[in-house]
Amino acid sequence: MSRIGKRPIPIPNKVTVTVDGQKVTVNGPSGELSQVLPDEVSVEQQDGTLVVTRRDDSRPARERHGLARTLVANMVTGVTEGFKKDMKIAGVGYRLQVVGSKLTITAGYSHPIEIELPKGVTIDVDQRATPIGNTKNQQGFNFSVKGIDKQAVGDIAAEIRAVRPLEPYKGKGIRYAYEILRLKAGKAGKK
Repeated sequence: MSRIGKRPIPIPNKVTVTVDGQKVTVNGPSGELSQVLPDEVSVEQQDGTLVVTRRDDSRPARERHGLARTLVANMVTGVTEGFKKDMKIAGVGYRLQVVGSKLTITAGYSHPIEIELPKGVTIDVDQRATPIGNTKNQQGFNFSVKGIDKQAVGDIAAEIRAVRPLEPYKGKGIRYAYEILRLKAGKAGKK
């Protein structure tokens, strides 16, 4: 039995869950999410909880049992609390700007990079410069990617980071807040 899959998912008071065949829809204070689950699993409501069970003990059913439970649990968490990824951008002239549903990143290229934000994903930019890592002269900005859909938040955060990954010599680039910045020594000159 899947240790993750067999755990029931508590349903908070403000959340309503609708199960229609393989489609699970979760409504909450922050919005609505729906997901079509694999055919090998089924979802039932029991005493204020959701229970995900597999139809048989075949290998595909066992593989997808924990996945389905985690997808439904993430939907419940998303519509109640939401998800957030904290990130940092550092470099001379590196900037982020959100206009409508477009994110414009200026990160040392000859042109700004534009990323279309999916519905339900927002970006908060803290415009105060903060020291980045263990370097005294490197300044950067903190920003966070927020939303109710965990997959969308993670995808956009990864797409933003891929625009200018962390550079190991001067510490310039875009990174997650939890990433540890270890600077390499530069080339040693001739003696």
